[in-house]
Amino acid sequence: MRDPLAEPSDLIRSVSRALRVLEAVGRAPKGLTVKQVARRCELTVATTYHLVRTLAYEGYVIRREDGTYIVGLEVADRYRELVAAFRGPPAVGDALRKAAVDTGYSHFLGRFVGGQVAITASAEGPRSPYLEEMVPGFDEGAHATALGKALLATLTPDQRFRYLREYGMRPFTQQTLTTTESFESDLAAGERRGMHLEMGQYRPGVACAAVIVSPDRDMERRVVLACALPAAEMMTSARVVRAKLLAVARTVSDALGAPDNGNG
Repeated sequence: MRDPLAEPSDLIRSVSRALRVLEAVGRAPKGLTVKQVARRCELTVATTYHLVRTLAYEGYVIRREDGTYIVGLEVADRYRELVAAFRGPPAVGDALRKAAVDTGYSHFLGRFVGGQVAITASAEGPRSPYLEEMVPGFDEGAHATALGKALLATLTPDQRFRYLREYGMRPFTQQTLTTTESFESDLAAGERRGMHLEMGQYRPGVACAAVIVSPDRDMERRVVLACALPAAEMMTSARVVRAKLLAVARTVSDALGAPDNGNG
């Protein structure tokens, strides 16, 4: 949600309106007519028509034969560029893919982006349950994932309290921690263990573990590594999971320090 108090004095209205149009079209997989876009964006039909025509010319929306508009392929190109920028050097992706093959578990990297927990890279493993939400982008369930916990644990208690108050503690399952007191206790246990865990807190039957890759003093440069696996396997293999995660974290840390040759 946009903060009206943070609106810049030099805001270019036409750009802002075009982005609102693109967002509206993106939220409607079945497509929208110009009039429908205008209503959703609270714009005149004439203004909307010019914005949609411009976006279509640039490839960001596509006009179908029935007159509706859907998201264009240029958006996919920008997403791929975003994923590549988030992931970092090619060696990082290589390390994640190798870990996913070696263990069979899906692996994820996360960091703070604009002060919010975000998944910045992922590699699917064949033995992990598929989690469609765990793709590069903002993690709306940071309090319920090990990746989110590991990052939030690097904040001060006051910073964590403000974060959880702003983004909430949605109950994804009956096991989800929904109070700051229980969350703080869970983080303390994770610090003692040397690995943050969640067991069925984000998805029933699924567990996730996470360790720190880079504890940089700069909040936005802190990186964590996580893996997802069936909860039953976590209950019998937690020590092995931790050892393997720490080994992969060292490899990723080295990779993050490697030069990017632009081939990833």
